[in-house]
Amino acid sequence: DSLFVFQRSAAEHIINKGRCAGFLDTGLGKTLIELVMAVNYVRHTNKPVLILTPLAVAFQFIKEAEKFGIDDIEYSKDGKFKKKIVVANYERLHHFNAHDFDCVITDESSILKNFDGAIKNQITGFIKKVKYRGLFTATPSPNDFVELGTSSEALGYLGYTDMLTKFFTNNEDTISPQNIGTEWILKGHAKENFFKWVSS
Repeated sequence: DSLFVFQRSAAEHIINKGRCAGFLDTGLGKTLIELVMAVNYVRHTNKPVLILTPLAVAFQFIKEAEKFGIDDIEYSKDGKFKKKIVVANYERLHHFNAHDFDCVITDESSILKNFDGAIKNQITGFIKKVKYRGLFTATPSPNDFVELGTSSEALGYLGYTDMLTKFFTNNEDTISPQNIGTEWILKGHAKENFFKWVSS
């Protein structure tokens, strides 16, 4: 009941889609929307929901939950938990088992593109084992194709490399991993289909 109309609309869309990115600007209430998503999936699946956050953000979720009367939430740094909504830092993910959760929510998900390959792969691999997924960030850029690709891949849609092959070209005419810094250019004939895909 505390959600503004636009927050309710975003929450309903994300919850109903099941695997969705919540790209909402700073100050629009992502934390509350993420908590609402978590509460709804706990009700729906009766299984715990894991919320992954950067180091400095975890306790913000606990405070926000208290503010809105959500008490079935706790912070875990060792993979042990008793409550249904579990908040943990990305760096602690190795302590958790994906099969304990039906829903994983990633806060500041743009962090995925900044992690080195091994950690990004660990997070993406973990998330892919879970049925319901929410990626939330205030800093996505429609021009940052790396982020759109890694987000899509983590959600279980088109993989990053597949996205590049389908919609992009570069002056090296290759998608070899060693050319990751190469500037990618949207194919002229693919623009409309690319942005339809992004919107989906």
